[in-house]
Amino acid sequence: MIGHDEAWSVWRAARAGQRMHHGWILAGREGLGKASFARAAAAELVAEPGVPQPAPEMHPDIHLLEPLPSNEDEAKKRDDGKAYTRKRNISVDQIRGVQRRLVTRPTLGARRAVIIDAADDLEKGAVNALLKSLEEPPVGTFFLLVSHQIGRLLPTVRSRCTVLRFHPLDPDEMARALTRAAPELSGAALDAAISAGSGAPGAALAFAEMGLGTAWQIMVRLVAEGDPDLSLRGELSTALGQRPDRERLLAAIEAARRVLVAAMARSDDATRLRIVEAHASLATLAAQAPTYNFEPALLLLEIGGLLASVVRTRESAA
Repeated sequence: MIGHDEAWSVWRAARAGQRMHHGWILAGREGLGKASFARAAAAELVAEPGVPQPAPEMHPDIHLLEPLPSNEDEAKKRDDGKAYTRKRNISVDQIRGVQRRLVTRPTLGARRAVIIDAADDLEKGAVNALLKSLEEPPVGTFFLLVSHQIGRLLPTVRSRCTVLRFHPLDPDEMARALTRAAPELSGAALDAAISAGSGAPGAALAFAEMGLGTAWQIMVRLVAEGDPDLSLRGELSTALGQRPDRERLLAAIEAARRVLVAAMARSDDATRLRIVEAHASLATLAAQAPTYNFEPALLLLEIGGLLASVVRTRESAA
């Protein structure tokens, strides 16, 4: 993995010690690679010299808990290797199911790992059930809790775990990570993905997979040039398609927010104030979009208008 040498150093130093802590929170913004780290770290943890080891997703001593498919149709998509929609939360039944398996000894060695991705998604009953295992962990069992917003976790959970923090990658690390994961990306598409990811390879890859590179470039122009004749807003709508789905619209809002953040460093104080106001409005849209029934064309016009509002016009100067 690229860019997480510090996290690996802390983890391996703990493994080399005589009393490794049983609970770990892998904390950092979404898309940094925490879940991939958890799988690789769990594979190292449970491995026994001379014993053949299955891949982490097939290993009997690595238990992965994540939100289940939202219904039977989505479960079939998962089983067929297709993209699928998940439930919002990890249920108490999932936690209890794993706990029933923890009363037996590990299968291939002396240790096993439970990965929860993400612990932020645990429903209330699931958190309470998990606390029992964190308070009295079975011998040889280690918990790795992926957390995108550690502040959402209960203090009682945080107090029983060691926090391992993950930081955004720098642009060179991002370029290496994306080139390795998506070698087909190059030129402007790669540059746009790196900028949109803001140090998070997962976010950059999701952006690239949606083909939002052209939309990103238009957003950058909106912030730099404004849009007095609405032409750039028209181009933005065309770039995102006639009827973009909710996921694509949410990605567009997030991309617009990152374009504004990137513009802060090269702006004067008056422009920064307008950026802050536009960003706050986009944050409100991001909170409303998952549940409100927005008309896509109007929402894209609003996004474009907020980006264009950053540019000082005669009216704003008056």
